[in-house]
Amino acid sequence: MTSIYRFVSLNIWGNLPSPIQRNISKLYANIYNKSFTKYIIKPYCKFNRLNEEYLNQFVSESGSEYYASFQDFFTRVFKKPLDITTDYIWPCEGLLCDYGTVQSFDTVNIKGDHKNIKSIFGAPGNDIDDNYNFSNVFLHNNNYHRIHAPTNLVVEEIEHIPGDLVMLRPWLYKEAPSLPAMRNERVNLKLVDEKNRFWYLSIVGGPAVGTIQLRPSVRPGYQLSIGEEIGKFLLGSTCCMVSPISTETPILTKVCVGLCF
Repeated sequence: MTSIYRFVSLNIWGNLPSPIQRNISKLYANIYNKSFTKYIIKPYCKFNRLNEEYLNQFVSESGSEYYASFQDFFTRVFKKPLDITTDYIWPCEGLLCDYGTVQSFDTVNIKGDHKNIKSIFGAPGNDIDDNYNFSNVFLHNNNYHRIHAPTNLVVEEIEHIPGDLVMLRPWLYKEAPSLPAMRNERVNLKLVDEKNRFWYLSIVGGPAVGTIQLRPSVRPGYQLSIGEEIGKFLLGSTCCMVSPISTETPILTKVCVGLCF
């Protein structure tokens, strides 16, 4: 079954022109903006075992404790500021499905073109140190869908790559979980920390992602404090990061915003 989904994602859906992918995805995403979809939130949370302790951390972006739609649930915000007690944190919540030094990753064949993991990060990726550490976090639809600064950083460069919108599910691409991130639409950021070391973030969209929205203040020269929100997704997504420090978090572990990297 997995091989069938992979074939559909890459060989059927993946071969549609990008504008058609986006138009279909927008139609699909618009359904989740309808008010009637708020009635599936409770059974959805029960099915995905999201308990009250977890859910009580959040409210609607409007400030209401009640969500107006399923999309409103996706884009929920924390009720209180993050309690951060470390110098480096995970920037998002999700499944760590890929991790290692940049140089440890093989090239991946994408439509006949062999690409290195650095290609995820576009033009800024050309400067990535081979000894830096790459991580790929998959955000399931039930995860919190906002990206935060992993440490104190200054924004150096921002690049938008239109790309495709193939399925992001990492279990569809066991040999190369980061393959969709190399070809999908994404927003890349090159950042510098207080020790003048570069960090790289790639915010990757998939099918039914209406848009990737950075906060208006996030632009070159902007100073980000650790834990400060960078942007949000509408529906499913992946966040890739290259960092000068390493983590001991095992692959296939759930990571959470604010927890030690």
